Amino acid sequence: QVQLVESGGGLVQPGGSLRLSCVASGSIFGIYAMGWYRQAPGKERELVASISNAGMTNYGNSMKGRFTISRDDARNTVYLQMNSLKPEDTAIYYCKRTQWDGPVPRDYWGQGTQVTVSS
Repeated sequence: QVQLVESGGGLVQPGGSLRLSCVASGSIFGIYAMGWYRQAPGKERELVASISNAGMTNYGNSMKGRFTISRDDARNTVYLQMNSLKPEDTAIYYCKRTQWDGPVPRDYWGQGTQVTVSS
């Protein structure tokens, strides 16, 4: 099993910044990709950003230019730097790891961390 623990969420004013972290532990090996997703009340979960095993990044449209995903393989950690935050960024942010350690890839999710953007 793989465990993912997110941290770094909180309350921030519009225009502010936060950095989320997600630490992976357990049976972590093989090819993997990491991603951040978010879910606001009454809305579907959506992609925020992802980073492939090769380091290629992808962002949701409303996050481009404001958010940056990165990872530290030595620390088994993926980060999400969020700048110029807006009230509509308020959501629970989840970390996901897709791991190819068998015939089919498996997804693992963290418990989520709340981000609230409000004055």
